Amino acid sequence: MPSLFRFLVIVGIIGGLVYAGIIALATMGEPQPREITVTVPPDRFYKQR
Repeated sequence: MPSLFRFLVIVGIIGGLVYAGIIALATMGEPQPREITVTVPPDRFYKQR
């Protein structure tokens, strides 16, 4: 039983570290705003049957 408890604690700690890393990347990273131009061909506006 102690080995199962130790395994669960280690898995929990690793999971917590991964979760903390994802939260840190989500809050500390700021995307750079930029303009995007997309050309749409005219045949896309016609209704397809």
